[in-house]
Amino acid sequence: MTSAAAALGEPGFKNALQLPRANRVVVVLVDGLGARLLKRFAGYAPTLRQAGQHPSSRTLDTVFPTTTAAALASLATGVPPSQHGIVGYDVMDPAGPRIVNQLGGWPGDLDPATWQVVPTVFERLQERRSVVTVSRPKFRDSPLTRAGLRGGEFMEATSPPARVGAALAALRQHKDALVYLYWDDLDKAGHAHGVESQQWLHALEELDSAMRRLIAGAGPNTLVLLTADHGMVDVPASGRIDYSERPELLEGVALTAGEPRGVQLHFDPAASAETRQGTIDAWKAAFGDVAWVLTRDELSDAGWLGPQWAPGVRERVGDVLIAAHGSVAFYDGRRVAPHAFDMVGQHGSLTPSERKVPLLILAGG
Repeated sequence: MTSAAAALGEPGFKNALQLPRANRVVVVLVDGLGARLLKRFAGYAPTLRQAGQHPSSRTLDTVFPTTTAAALASLATGVPPSQHGIVGYDVMDPAGPRIVNQLGGWPGDLDPATWQVVPTVFERLQERRSVVTVSRPKFRDSPLTRAGLRGGEFMEATSPPARVGAALAALRQHKDALVYLYWDDLDKAGHAHGVESQQWLHALEELDSAMRRLIAGAGPNTLVLLTADHGMVDVPASGRIDYSERPELLEGVALTAGEPRGVQLHFDPAASAETRQGTIDAWKAAFGDVAWVLTRDELSDAGWLGPQWAPGVRERVGDVLIAAHGSVAFYDGRRVAPHAFDMVGQHGSLTPSERKVPLLILAGG
């Protein structure tokens, strides 16, 4: 979004992606469309395949963890999770201490605007030009929208054709707009059925058709970009592991958070150094061949969440992180509903399939 703002000629924004100048910009965020998936199934998406041949189209790295809440906040603010503080799907609120689900489980007494304080690009631009978000009605006032995507006008649209229609209507109404179009159908199909399913391929074909319509109606001097928040991998049922059934993996652990491919463990403050190391060693012994097991200090030194921590953010991250690189996903069966184990498509870790996302110039480049 910062590069999109710079492409519009707005001062104070760095055009790190070297996007071409335009009078208007549309940014399409396709939830779950990894670069490797797009390359693998390009035959189902001729419009996107052609856009991939544009000299300015390329592959980008998304943030870690490769999860929607963290990635969308980085998209909208231009800073990494270590700065905006949305550091996972489930994260610990140290003031509780308690676990906060940042997609749908915010407690009523936690203000999203104080949880994530970095101004969004939308907020910074809304006084100077038209800024429009096109998304499903349920996201209008969601806590995640108020935390990481706040600012500008919100246009509600449910079906894929309606969302494209709303984006085109915004372009007709505003000659200077920055339009953000959120597309979650592919991610839903992947989670429920897997990325090799007919349902996922149908969703990809529907996306491609919709983007062809968007390009045709965008009008002159309009830059249309498509990117994603993360990729996805299929995890077989045999790889969906309930780690709560193994007490040695939870010795001294007070709270569990993160996501199935990026588990975060928070130790009880009273847990001894010996107990903590024993739990870390147990994870390495059990799953060291299919997952990275890092302490928070190791994670910080590696810079996975960003080079610097904003005040209070580091404490939200688990004392231990388990990031899957094999075909596994880890669940705390005490906290999740039984149907959570039915999820096929997964993301959250740092593998290329989850981390690499496309940047396509659909029009205006």
